[in-house]
Amino acid sequence: MEENTQEKLKDFFNRKVAQYNQPSFIKDDPVCIPHLFTKKQDIEIAAFFAATFAWGNRTIIIKKSKELMGLMDNSPHEFCLNPGVDGLKRLTEFKHRTFNATDLLYFVEFLQHHYNQHDSLETAFTRWGTEVEAMLTGFHHYFFSLEDAPLRTRKHVATPYKGSNCKRLNMFLRWMVRRDKNGVDFGIWRTMKPSQLICPVDLHVARVAKRFQLLHRTTMDWQAALELTGYLRTLDAKDPVKYDFALFGLGVIEKYH
Repeated sequence: MEENTQEKLKDFFNRKVAQYNQPSFIKDDPVCIPHLFTKKQDIEIAAFFAATFAWGNRTIIIKKSKELMGLMDNSPHEFCLNPGVDGLKRLTEFKHRTFNATDLLYFVEFLQHHYNQHDSLETAFTRWGTEVEAMLTGFHHYFFSLEDAPLRTRKHVATPYKGSNCKRLNMFLRWMVRRDKNGVDFGIWRTMKPSQLICPVDLHVARVAKRFQLLHRTTMDWQAALELTGYLRTLDAKDPVKYDFALFGLGVIEKYH
């Protein structure tokens, strides 16, 4: 592939996007969790938790996300607004890897705080600037602005300010902002444009990107996410992050090295 022109590479990636950006992709991916819902706020909350849990085995991520939605009576927006004592007590049983009841109770407290004042989670991001970097940095400060924010919970919400590539939050933003007719991403947020999105970068995506010489940075940090997205914008300036489907599909599903 190294000798191929950019046009051939673009054509190859476009075919991979077409292959994986399909409804059949949904059931085995954490994006299936927000697809359980139709109400905008339920989609946002389900997506936010599914993205937060999205590291490691996808089957376990989906199982634990569904478990949490069940604890929230499969009405996450209504639950977060009015969890009640019994509802909060139920949540203390929940754990996913290093995400425990302390983290979960604070997440619910923040969501209650936000949705009491705003109709959508979109404003929790977009009010801080027009670039994703400013949005994610602002969101992190806002998320932990409540007076009893546990220090331990900070590791579950990444920020570019500390150099993280923010893979899970960038994936969440992709779900909320990207829109096409294929039905995987939701496109329910309209303040942001797909052209602004930053590609989620995990080890699989980074490995494939390096194999095709789209990424040269050795540290998988925020700058690596910017570098990869910068290249993807040369393939499609309006929708660069659609290529996440190609890179992820090649890396995780096809195990391409």
